[in-house]
Amino acid sequence: MEQEDHELLLPLVDDENICLPLPINVVSKYWNVDLPMAEAMEISKKYAGFNGSILIEGIESAERHGLTCKIFHSSLSELKEVIDSGIPPIVILPGIPEITQHASVITGYDDNEKTILHYIQKGNKKGEQQEGAIPQDIFDKEWLEEGRLLIVIAPSDILSSLKLENDSDNKSNRLCFISERQNILNNYSEAIKSLQQALEFSPNNSTALHLMGTILNEQNSSECVKFYEKSLEINRRYYLTYNGLGNFYLKTKQFEKANDYYTKAIKIDPKRSAKIYKNRAFLKEKQNKNSEAKEDLKNYLKYFPKASDRGIIEQAIREL
Repeated sequence: MEQEDHELLLPLVDDENICLPLPINVVSKYWNVDLPMAEAMEISKKYAGFNGSILIEGIESAERHGLTCKIFHSSLSELKEVIDSGIPPIVILPGIPEITQHASVITGYDDNEKTILHYIQKGNKKGEQQEGAIPQDIFDKEWLEEGRLLIVIAPSDILSSLKLENDSDNKSNRLCFISERQNILNNYSEAIKSLQQALEFSPNNSTALHLMGTILNEQNSSECVKFYEKSLEINRRYYLTYNGLGNFYLKTKQFEKANDYYTKAIKIDPKRSAKIYKNRAFLKEKQNKNSEAKEDLKNYLKYFPKASDRGIIEQAIREL
């Protein structure tokens, strides 16, 4: 019996900009909508010095040019349903070391091989689409680290055929993305207002709770703890929340608590962040646990070999 095909053919795209991230550009072109790069370049001028992607700018560009977007906390079965409806979904996944997170287009899945297929286009001169197949269980664990966020962009008539009915979740998640933009622009009071609105729509939105904790943490407010803790009640694999709590307790010199949360984050994903090892090494040294501090500094360099402070860290390793 022939296997049913669960794979979408996506266009080859090289162009991207911080305000027109590659996944948004790929999905828009899939729907035969060309988003103007000149427009994205003009908008990006207000983000001078920022290195990441601003997804909400790409989403709003797609909407200005006739597409509709919904953002949900989802599941593997729903992800497959979206693909089988002919819509390429975008998911938020953990980044490689020193990149907090990244958006990825899912091109399909293989139930026989138990894999999820990713679109990986890196300016390939031959114009060949590259695809990455990730074992389904690994994908789901990594996706859960970001709350299983799913971005669906499509023409409104196609989108309305999907049974994605949780409008409160959609509105709440959109406000999270808006808040991230406001935070990048240093509009902290506006960012907090957006997150307060997000939590009115969906009080148990782990993403909104985490982001609120993060902004309050950046302002050195102990109020961050209750938001982080509630986020973890909803999603026990929220890596960034454990890291955030570790950072707060490190700043406030509560070393045992900091160590506990950093260690929990590392257990979830040992390779996700190099900096977490450097932070834990600092507190281990304060606790006179030099051999453990040394091991953490070695891991910091292992996962971030091009660290600008490599020489200083190597010296510290020799001295411990």
